[in-house]
Amino acid sequence: MRMYDIIVKKRDGGELTKEEIYFFVDGYTQGDIPDYQASALTMAIYFQGMTQEETATLTQAMVDSGETIDLSAIKGHKVDKHSTGGVGDKVTFIVGPLVASVGVPVAKMSGRGLGHTGGTLDKLESIKGLEIEMTKDQFIHNVNTHKLAVAGQTGNLAPADKKLYALRDVTGTVDSLPLIAGSIMSKKLASGADGIVLDVKTGSGAFMKTLEDSKNLAQEMVNIGNNLGRQTVAVISDMNQPLGFEVGNANEIKEAAEILQGKNVEDLRELSLELASHMTVLAEVFNSYEEAYEALAKNLENGKAFQSLRNLVEAQNGDVSMIDNLDNLPKAKHKIDVKAEKSGYIAAIDAESIGIAAMYLGAGRATKDDEINHGVGITLNKKIGDWVEEGESLVVLNSDDEEPQASITKVLEAYSIADEKVEKPTLIYTVIK
Repeated sequence: MRMYDIIVKKRDGGELTKEEIYFFVDGYTQGDIPDYQASALTMAIYFQGMTQEETATLTQAMVDSGETIDLSAIKGHKVDKHSTGGVGDKVTFIVGPLVASVGVPVAKMSGRGLGHTGGTLDKLESIKGLEIEMTKDQFIHNVNTHKLAVAGQTGNLAPADKKLYALRDVTGTVDSLPLIAGSIMSKKLASGADGIVLDVKTGSGAFMKTLEDSKNLAQEMVNIGNNLGRQTVAVISDMNQPLGFEVGNANEIKEAAEILQGKNVEDLRELSLELASHMTVLAEVFNSYEEAYEALAKNLENGKAFQSLRNLVEAQNGDVSMIDNLDNLPKAKHKIDVKAEKSGYIAAIDAESIGIAAMYLGAGRATKDDEINHGVGITLNKKIGDWVEEGESLVVLNSDDEEPQASITKVLEAYSIADEKVEKPTLIYTVIK
């Protein structure tokens, strides 16, 4: 078998066989196939696409290129959640405890962030002492005991995807649905869950900016999961403005804990219950979405979900007093109001610009070597549809710098103010199964 023939076949619109796909993935991972041939094939895939069967096979080949996590020692039906990313997206810290509170095991493998704010692990490390590195035996013990653990990913999950993504990033082939979907799903499938719920974002702060593109990506990922024997559901949710009111690491932990203590931040609460309901139905704990939603909403009110968060923090050696008293979380030195330059209704908030403003404060990483400042971030006072007076605070910057001008400028660029009232954006557009 020759790589040249595989490239030509796909270039001309042919359907690759399982053997051809594995030949490529294995050869490229091991260094036997050079970058120039791999980039030729990814460009051919970019233009010609892939069938459902090809995409599923490519995903499985990437899974098989490295370690897979065996979670069979964990009792029960294990369900994972994945978000395609957004600004202020602290849903994992609500959904994990919520799902665990009804007895469904959540064995979460997460990563660090490169961009607006820290990743799931960075945010958790806002809690003093909390350990995200643990042995497999400890991880399994924690999930069996408390139904919830969050740990760092092993470095050898789907190494083919890591190598291919780096190549696609510099050859103009990132925006290919089969390659995007395969990249996301390979890591989820390698992580060992029985079922997967995907939160696919759409809008200005999302990877996919249009609803149509987001639906296409969601359908592609659901097809992969179902073709490879994992029950998969995708929820399309809005990212035309930050989720909730807090952006940053400790900021987001605080807001998530407040939701688990019964606070009603409408969009955050609603999306968390939506995702958790689908997860617990996949886990066969409830017979219907409605039954699941009702039970989970009760656990937000009665403290059971909050107790699951406390269990996680305690089991991973974190300082539980930071969760019991949220004022103990890291804080920035200064609070700076960014004020509206005119009166009117908030017509739009560019979520990505808010994320960048937070990164300028130190909440995220511009390069992988940058250190996260857990105490800095942004608190939104106004969201789409709200009225604001000239001189009234749009956001508060939690900053260690007394004059964070770059962040102030970015926030003012993010907010659009109009004379006519604008309706709040739809939060959940559709569910794809």
